[in-house]
Amino acid sequence: MCLGIPGRIIETAAADDLAVVDVAGVSRWINTGLLAEETLQPGDWILIHLGFAVERIDQREAAASLANLQATSEAYTAGLVSRAAPRSP
Repeated sequence: MCLGIPGRIIETAAADDLAVVDVAGVSRWINTGLLAEETLQPGDWILIHLGFAVERIDQREAAASLANLQATSEAYTAGLVSRAAPRSP
């Protein structure tokens, strides 16, 4: 299974196939070479896998993906907490 993380482009450097992307409040350099045929601009949303932009997505899809990631994180954390709780004899 692959995990794609949505990010919003802040700045592009087309000559180097790189962009500065906001990923959950953290700015990261992302390689955009796989989307070279697209015209990426600041404000665009992309799906990122292993530091590479693999797909341009719209804001609605990005929001849904972020909500799913948050729900998965909360469920995982709740599972860890419930397993760590002492059990009654």
